[in-house]
Amino acid sequence: MQKNFLSQKSILVTGGTGSFGQRFTEIVLNKCNPKKLIIFSRDEFKQHEMQLKFHKYKKKLRFFLGDIRDANRISLAFEGVDIVIHAAALKQVPASEYNPFEFIKTNVLGTQNTIDAAHKNKVSKVVTLSTDKASSPVNLYGATKLTADKITISANNFSLNTKYSVVRYGNVFGSRGSIIPKILSQVNEEFVTITDKRMTRFSITLDQGVNFVIRCLNKMKGGEIFIPKIPSYRIVDVVKALASKKKIKIIGIRPGEKLHEEMISHTEFLNTKEFNDYFVISNYRELNFQNNKYRKEKFKTLSSYNSFENNYLTVKQIKKMSLNIL
Repeated sequence: MQKNFLSQKSILVTGGTGSFGQRFTEIVLNKCNPKKLIIFSRDEFKQHEMQLKFHKYKKKLRFFLGDIRDANRISLAFEGVDIVIHAAALKQVPASEYNPFEFIKTNVLGTQNTIDAAHKNKVSKVVTLSTDKASSPVNLYGATKLTADKITISANNFSLNTKYSVVRYGNVFGSRGSIIPKILSQVNEEFVTITDKRMTRFSITLDQGVNFVIRCLNKMKGGEIFIPKIPSYRIVDVVKALASKKKIKIIGIRPGEKLHEEMISHTEFLNTKEFNDYFVISNYRELNFQNNKYRKEKFKTLSSYNSFENNYLTVKQIKKMSLNIL
């Protein structure tokens, strides 16, 4: 079983009190038998809630209060750690446009602190969680995450003991700040607001995201950007699934927002390998172009791997998935 390689490993998750960290904690503690799992975050209240939630695992679970902006603190937390999942980030697009350097300090400088701490403590593997907004970014959040991707991948050039890779995926279905809870909050209002009827987004469930990260931790050799093959949804189909009788009010695209997201840009196709249910972007010198099925068959027809030119969830599927978060 692919999760077994985490057995008796000391694992640390930055931003571990977030939705990803909490689900990752639950899966790893229940199925992977780690030696120790450390939650590193700056939210003491959520850490307290997690301590209560996972009380039966108190001998394996550790909580480390701190901020990834603090290089000394994160270096101390990484002592004796085998594997790091770097999930800490500021994520809200409108907030990034209004507070750009705050995002730079967390998403860029914080990632560099993470890389430095892993190198200093000879951590075995580091995976940085990325986002579809890092591909051809048009907002400050996406630009900081693209920079974090680059920092992570380039760390392989100087570190002999630590392997660094990136996992990039799209919107977590029903996550805080996404369209699902927004529409659900408006079901008793006169109308539902959306920015543009043409808008599409990638979709992945929290469990799918966590399990994909675990798979990538097992497969990684250092330097890869792993991207899952996932479906898209149309924003108007979400409204049909959750609030079909409501009128729609168009409020316009927000600053830094795209009509469609992408996870592999047109140029990145040159360095992309395709597998059954995921892609890998890697250094072009490592690729065999003659055997690159994705590049040969699809490179000429697709502008990018984007949420528009993709398979879509049906209204029925969206409705069924939404039942899990109601």
